Amino acid sequence: MTGMNEQVYDDISLERTIDARFGIDLEVDSVIARKIPVSRTADATLFLTKKKQFYLFISSQSPLVLGDVKRIVSRVGVIAENYLPPVNRPDYFDEVGKAKFLDVFPGRTNISDQDIAFYRTLVPYSPALILLSGVKDGIINQFDSDSSGSWRQSTKFTYRRIRTS
Repeated sequence: MTGMNEQVYDDISLERTIDARFGIDLEVDSVIARKIPVSRTADATLFLTKKKQFYLFISSQSPLVLGDVKRIVSRVGVIAENYLPPVNRPDYFDEVGKAKFLDVFPGRTNISDQDIAFYRTLVPYSPALILLSGVKDGIINQFDSDSSGSWRQSTKFTYRRIRTS
C-alpha cells in the first residue's frame, strides 16, 4: 500500500514542480514510465494528463542544455512537439541563444534565426518539460550503461497525437 501512496505523492510533486517552473497547471492522469534513467545523472517521467496530452519531464543532478535534452528525447524514442520554456519567459530559448551568440560575436547586428540556431542548443534547460506528439516505434527506451549502445527497452507504449484545427 505504501508504494501506491508514494506514487500519488510523486504525481502531486510533479504537478507542483511543473506549475512552479513552467507555469502550466496540469493534472497527471497516468504515468507511462516513472523516473527512468536517461543519462548517468538524469531521470525522466513520461505521463498523460487528464486531457490526454503526452509529456516528458526530465530532471537532472547536473546541468543540462537544450541540445542534451533534444538528444535524450531522440534516444528515448519519442517525438517532441514543443520544448516548453520556463514560466513568464516565452522567448527564453531565443533570448539566451542570442545572448550567447553576442558573447562570441559582440559587434554583430541584424541577427537571424539561422545565426542563433546553434546557440539555442547551448541554452541551460533543467528541469525540462516537453510536449510530445508520439512514440516512434511503440517502444520507450531508457539509459543503461551496461547494454550495447547504452540504451535498452523500458516499456512498450503507443501514442500518436491527431492534430485538429
